[in-house]
Amino acid sequence: ILLWISTIADWVIAKKIHQASRLRDRRAYLLISLFINLGLLAYFKYGAFVFNNFILIVNELGINYHPQEFSIILPVGISFYTFQTLSYSFDIYKGQTKPCSSFLDYALYVSFFPQLVAGPIVRAVDFLPQCVEAKIGTTKQVGWGLILFVIGLFNKVVIADSFMSPIVEKIFDSSVSLTFFQAWAGAMAFSVQIFCDFAGYSSCAIGIALILGFALPDNFHFPYAAIGFSDFWERWHISLSSWLRDYLYFSVGGNRRGHVKTYINIMLTMLIGGLWHGASWLFVIWGGLHGIYLIFEKMIKKISMFKHHVWKNNIVRFILSLMTFGFVCIAWVFFRATDLPRAYHIISSMLGMNSLSINNELGLRREFFIEVLVIVTLMIFINWMLRDTSLEKIFDKFPWWVNSIIIFVLSFSVIISMGGEDRAFIYFQF
Repeated sequence: ILLWISTIADWVIAKKIHQASRLRDRRAYLLISLFINLGLLAYFKYGAFVFNNFILIVNELGINYHPQEFSIILPVGISFYTFQTLSYSFDIYKGQTKPCSSFLDYALYVSFFPQLVAGPIVRAVDFLPQCVEAKIGTTKQVGWGLILFVIGLFNKVVIADSFMSPIVEKIFDSSVSLTFFQAWAGAMAFSVQIFCDFAGYSSCAIGIALILGFALPDNFHFPYAAIGFSDFWERWHISLSSWLRDYLYFSVGGNRRGHVKTYINIMLTMLIGGLWHGASWLFVIWGGLHGIYLIFEKMIKKISMFKHHVWKNNIVRFILSLMTFGFVCIAWVFFRATDLPRAYHIISSMLGMNSLSINNELGLRREFFIEVLVIVTLMIFINWMLRDTSLEKIFDKFPWWVNSIIIFVLSFSVIISMGGEDRAFIYFQF
């Protein structure tokens, strides 16, 4: 029902925006679109969060207020299709596209099943032109789509679920005191888990769409090879970061109104980006940390010494990439932690404020930590080696029989790893 409300509302409103001759009327219709879409999102995703915080504040003020629990089921995919329909209204408001002539094509754009639940967030200007002619996947599209699907499953089932998830759950979900090495192992394991989980879903979605003849935008481009945090956000969840940049950051002024206003706009964008992921202060802190990273990076780039050619040296760039990964790992703690006290404990352990020795209270053998180190090292190495290319170009360089062997090995690994615990994709909850 909510999907239909969002679809029909923006279908009608977008036509009204296009037909309106006065700017005031166009803005009024756009505000109606924002009110409907963000209103649905606010109620179903953030209603309980706001209500619980209101109760907390009221009780802190000395008022004994304990109402019935505010229980709402979060609709599947609401964060993604809400942003898609909003981008349609925004693009028509800006004159970047015209209303679609076919309601069925538009409804397909909003509810396209491969990416409906967890993205990538597709824009109407990229998808709707593909609906002009009937789509049938070509031999090349079907072949590459199947390869992407297998790679996505391998990332999710084998690396994220079989290898990383048990370690992450032991470290983040327990109340055991952690040492320096255990905390860093947990943070790095989750960094790999969430990348392989989410990038795995995106690869599956893009692969299935390609088999059907549709091209969806890339959502990841080797983010753990990023040199700096602006580079990271050009490589991580690209469809969301570009959406926030184009429709939020630029709308509030971007970098056009001085340094202070730019920093405020960056922080506002990242805080909202954090809150988009879930109704929790932990997500807000995660977004705020990335805001601080981006602001600090922008500030130091203005210093003349950082414009020296030495920063273009490959070894220096690799070291900067490792530093970027380290700070990203610290931020991931708040994304995964069950509560703020646990997040604080893990962060303090990572900063060496707790024990540096290795204890066995977690019940994890030393082999698990070696496993994390090996997989993280391989992940960073692969990301770095492929940072300026793409998987498709790499596969194109190999003969068909080599690609067949690779896909067979990956498929076999998926099959023998599917007997473990069933774990949904992490981004299903958003």
